Amino acid sequence: MGTGPSSKKPNKHSKLKKYKRKTWLARRAKDTDQIQDEIEKAKETGTSLTEVAFDDDLPGGGQFFCVETGKHFIDAKALADHKKSRYYKRRCKDLKEEKYTQDEAERAAGMTKEMLPPAHGGNGAAKR
Repeated sequence: MGTGPSSKKPNKHSKLKKYKRKTWLARRAKDTDQIQDEIEKAKETGTSLTEVAFDDDLPGGGQFFCVETGKHFIDAKALADHKKSRYYKRRCKDLKEEKYTQDEAERAAGMTKEMLPPAHGGNGAAKR
């Protein structure tokens, strides 16, 4: 008769905040900065991100990987359909932009590193 946890209907955990957070984090995609770093490292070392050894745990054995979104697909058709999607095209557009650095964040917050001249001339006021 009460309103406690024992009186809740079964399988109604989808409205709980901690459940939503947990499932959102489980399906979360990689950030664009992480993907840009991986692409840069692959260019420096001369390796390919798409060529991966066969792995039974990954969808499609890990053979159909989209570098731009960081997702694995079950076959070539699913990967081709994904590359036509709006999500893929937006991600590619975001990856073409320059990476957001710590210096940009500090400039946006007003934490500049430039040295300003003294406000009152500096040496003239001390001689009086």
